[in-house]
Amino acid sequence: MHILFVEDELKIASFVQAGLKEQGFTVDYCDNGDEGYLRAIEQEYDAIVLDIMLPGKDGLAILKSLRQRKKNTPVILLTARNELDDRLAGLNLGADDYIAKPFFVEELVARLHAVVRRSSGDRQNLLSVGGLQLDRISREVKCNGEIVELTSREFNLLEYLMRSPGRVFTRTQILEHVWGYDFNPNTNIVDVCIQRIRKKVEIVGGWGLIESVRGVGYRFKN
Repeated sequence: MHILFVEDELKIASFVQAGLKEQGFTVDYCDNGDEGYLRAIEQEYDAIVLDIMLPGKDGLAILKSLRQRKKNTPVILLTARNELDDRLAGLNLGADDYIAKPFFVEELVARLHAVVRRSSGDRQNLLSVGGLQLDRISREVKCNGEIVELTSREFNLLEYLMRSPGRVFTRTQILEHVWGYDFNPNTNIVDVCIQRIRKKVEIVGGWGLIESVRGVGYRFKN
C-alpha cells in the first residue's frame, strides 16, 4: 500500500515510518499540514494517516477540505488520548478511523488494512493478470495456483507493475515509488530485483509476464 503520513512529532514520525516500511508499506511523509494537503489532493494514496495537531493547515481542516472535494481516500486520524471532541469531530467530518497516542505500529497496520479493505472491497485488493494473482491485503502471490515467495521489496515492485498492466515504467519511477527515495540513476538495483522476481515466477510457469522495454524500463504484460 502507498500511504501518506502527516505528523510533526519527529520521534513518532520516525518509528511509525520505520514500522510501516518493515511491513511492506510505501510511505510518503511530511511534517506540516500545508504540504500534506497538497500531496493528498495531487496524488493518489491507498490511505492517509493524519495527525490532528499540525503546523499550517490542521488535520481536521485537511480532512474537511478533502471530503468537500469528493476525495474519498481512507483517513486515519492520530489524536491525543484525552481529546474526545477532536475524535468525534473527525468522525463527523468523514474520518474512517482514529487511533490515540501513544500506540503500537502493529495496531496502526491492522487499522490501515481494515479501512482500505472497507473502502475498496476485496475484489480491488486482488490483482490478477496472466495467470498471476496478487493479494494486496494478505500479501500473497500465486502463479498457476502455486505460491510464489517474495521479499517485501519484490512484492511492492510486482504490485506496482501489476496495477497498470501494459504501462511502461522507467527505472526512475520504480525507484521513487518502490524504494521511496532517490538512488544514483546509474544503479542496477531495479534490474536485479526484476530478475529475482522473474526467476521465482518462471519456476511455476509464469513466463514472459514482465517485459523489458529497451532504453526505457519495464512493464507487466497485459
